[in-house]
Amino acid sequence: MTITASATRVELLSPAGWSPVCDWDLLVPGRGVAVLLPDGRQAAVFRDGSDRIYAVDNRDPFTGAYVLSRGLIGSTADGRVYVASPLLKQRFDLLTGECLDDEDVRIAVHTARSA
Repeated sequence: MTITASATRVELLSPAGWSPVCDWDLLVPGRGVAVLLPDGRQAAVFRDGSDRIYAVDNRDPFTGAYVLSRGLIGSTADGRVYVASPLLKQRFDLLTGECLDDEDVRIAVHTARSA
C-alpha cells in the first residue's frame, strides 16, 4: 500500500474492524514498530523507502520472542520485501508471511491502511 504524506495514522484490520495503531510519522523507512492489537496480540508495522506499509505478527516463530519489529527490512533479487529477524536472521516475506529460509514456517500478515 502506498501512503501519501498527508496521512496521519496507520490502521490495522482485525475481526473488530479497523484499529489505529500508530502515527505515520513514527514509521521510519526501513525500521519497524511494535503495536498492540485490540485482542492483545502484537504486530510489527514497517514502512519501506517507497512509503509502502506492511504489518505482520511480531512473534518470531523460531524463538518465541516478540522481536520482529526490531528486524530490518530488505528485498530479494526478485523484489520480495522481507524482514530479517534480529535474533537468528530468518527472513519473512512481508506480503505473504512465508519464511524465505524455511518453507514450512510462516507468520500471519495483517491488512494495513492509512487514515
